[in-house]
Amino acid sequence: MEERNWNEECAVVGVYNAPNAASIAYYSLFSMQHRGQEATGIASSNGEKITTIKDHGLVTDVFCDETLKKLKGFSAVGHNRYATAGADSLSDAQPIFARYDLGEVAIVHNGNLTNAEKIRNDLIRDGAIFQSHMDTENLIHLIAKAKEENLVDRIKEAVLKLEGAFCFIILSRKKMFVIRDRNGFRPLSLGQIQNNDGSVGYIVASETCAFDLVNARYLRDVEPGEMLVLSKDGIESHHIMPKNPYPCVFEYVYFARPDSHVFGRLVYNIRKAMGVELAKENPIDADIVIPVPDSGVAAALGYSQESGIPFELGIIRNHYVGRTFIEPTQQIRELKVKLKLNPIRELIENKRIIVIDDSVVRGTTSKQIVKILRDCGAKEIHMKISSPPTIAPCFYGVDTPSKDELISATMSNEEVCKFIKADSLSFLSLEGLRRSIGVENYQFCQACFDNNYIVR
Repeated sequence: MEERNWNEECAVVGVYNAPNAASIAYYSLFSMQHRGQEATGIASSNGEKITTIKDHGLVTDVFCDETLKKLKGFSAVGHNRYATAGADSLSDAQPIFARYDLGEVAIVHNGNLTNAEKIRNDLIRDGAIFQSHMDTENLIHLIAKAKEENLVDRIKEAVLKLEGAFCFIILSRKKMFVIRDRNGFRPLSLGQIQNNDGSVGYIVASETCAFDLVNARYLRDVEPGEMLVLSKDGIESHHIMPKNPYPCVFEYVYFARPDSHVFGRLVYNIRKAMGVELAKENPIDADIVIPVPDSGVAAALGYSQESGIPFELGIIRNHYVGRTFIEPTQQIRELKVKLKLNPIRELIENKRIIVIDDSVVRGTTSKQIVKILRDCGAKEIHMKISSPPTIAPCFYGVDTPSKDELISATMSNEEVCKFIKADSLSFLSLEGLRRSIGVENYQFCQACFDNNYIVR
């Protein structure tokens, strides 16, 4: 639960051939609120026109019965945006809507285009006028400028010019297009909806927890390099790029909800396995194991069960306080850590404590956690992190702090331990991470841990 200051880790959803498509998109976005809290939006189509509503705030702040009634139609796309304080332009909220020579489109996007600046500059030189700062808008212009006569071929032509990480859902008046980059950095799953009249609809979402809430049945993941075309005739699959799967391992570490199946595996089980491996690699004698809520809970359970040391909820989280890492000043961030996390003195006092967290970024939140536990009379505090040290920024959909701001990139483990004032500090090894995920042919993007970037 370290203060991430990581931007652009968003949620997308698309619903097709469902009479209440916008409502299904609303509930899906609600279930994926953890992936973005700055802004939210939904665009729907009734076959004749596309209607878009978006605004700053949480899903429940922006949408109500009255607004959802305006979003009529059998198809819809939705987006939750996550960004740091200061990025407050409503033009940077999604979906992005545009009219062009073939009609209307609305686009939602999770990811980051690594060649976005070059494409944008080329488009501006050719006369394009941009309305936002988002790389997503590049795709609108590329589609509009494409020479092909139909939208399917225009999208193919446009997407092949993009590099980096992207999950796009494009809504036209009558169809929906779903595209995932060749490396499959970000998750995207396909599900089926059973309508009351017996017909079948479809849903595409960043996480399968969205399917659970709307009673959709998981079918499969959208494959890397694949484009799905959803129409009244069903689903067409186009493999428009050669796939080279390197999904983001940090989805398992932190981003995804533990009840989601991501990249074909249940996140909860993997996080618990991370705790088991952490206990095997870093055994220590202590009285209790406590998680930093909420992201450290599953790993702490695994550590406790493997080590035999009792698990306790020694720190209670106030869920009504916003994320500490989206605040503009360190002073406010530090105050909000105290507002968010409150230790139970009766469990902590005179105890040797193992504290499990998912990662350390800048180290300031870990330092504060150690301090509040010391103030409660903890005898020893051993910080154990269920992932390797974060040593490099991400460029594939998560705008991390610069390398200079990543504490493990500039300090040794011993120096980090001294900085946070713990009695000991240990991280899960890269090999332990591999064992936790438990796939035969391990091929994940872990650039934040090993500085090995898949795409230039």
